[in-house]
Amino acid sequence: MNHILDIKTSGKPLDQAQKALIMIHGRGGSAQDILSLSQHLNVEDYALLAPQAANGTWYPYSFIAPTEQNEPWLSSAIENIQETVQTVLDAGIKAENIYFFGFSQGACLTLEFLARNAQRYGGAAVIIGGLIGDKINRGNYKGDFAQTPIFIGTSDPDFHVPVERVYATANILREMNAEVTEKVYANFGHSINQEEIELANSIVFVN
Repeated sequence: MNHILDIKTSGKPLDQAQKALIMIHGRGGSAQDILSLSQHLNVEDYALLAPQAANGTWYPYSFIAPTEQNEPWLSSAIENIQETVQTVLDAGIKAENIYFFGFSQGACLTLEFLARNAQRYGGAAVIIGGLIGDKINRGNYKGDFAQTPIFIGTSDPDFHVPVERVYATANILREMNAEVTEKVYANFGHSINQEEIELANSIVFVN
């Protein structure tokens, strides 16, 4: 199964914006859901883009299942993000002015895309996510983030995302020259809290 490129938009029109935020929804969520979160972020002057997953799911199994079990959905999902980024680049916005926000399955997908395509971006905020695969395949990840700020928030424990994978992900991103801030909340649950929003705004969405 492949994802058809279906980008929902909000905020400033792409051809009038200097910055763009790509928002990636979680399993069972929608592009419109994740776009509604933008009202809590310092992104008033950004173009907002959110691709929609087929049937609300980017890939069928856990992100720590063997990668081949999540194919061809996973490769299609990563290509979907790449095409969304290309849409922004084609509008004349440079990579260093492209930002990312992802939650849960969308956080995992965001991190996987970024690590496979590291360069200087505006920044990324991801809530409850890690690099994808039953084992991390370091050979998949290349490039230099050139100090791109990345915020990762999570709960310990989290039913879907082991905190060990969050730490391992943060360390790989640091090796790739990202400025990573991770924040672990004890027993918070699988959701987004107010402090995570505030940290995203102070670390990533700094106008």
